[in-house]
Amino acid sequence: MFKKIFKRDKKEPKSIKEILSAFNSLEKDFEKLSEEFENLKKEKVFSIQKVGMIRFNPFAEVGSDQSFSVALLDGNDCGVVITSLYSREDNRIYAKPINNGQSQYVLSEEERIAIERAKRSKGTNQKTNGQK
Repeated sequence: MFKKIFKRDKKEPKSIKEILSAFNSLEKDFEKLSEEFENLKKEKVFSIQKVGMIRFNPFAEVGSDQSFSVALLDGNDCGVVITSLYSREDNRIYAKPINNGQSQYVLSEEERIAIERAKRSKGTNQKTNGQK
């Protein structure tokens, strides 16, 4: 469709009828593009738009902030929060669904922080650190 809109015919319109026909064709193409654009805007709400992350140290015997929680949310604050707990012996990963910014599962403080950071991010890159 884009080729059709931007394609230049070698012949110039010779009458008002040909000009009006070209305008009608452009108007129909514009209506199709507008409709497709509106559909994309509606679908965008359901894609990941907001990201929040926090690194932390859950265990005193581990030397640095190797653990993390990351929240991935769409435009309706629905998505998932993923938490990785690192220790010298193992690494555990948990995922909890998020619906309208809430989870049916108990959230850790770090998971709540990640979700709040994601809600505030509004699709922009946000610096995060291990501070709570």
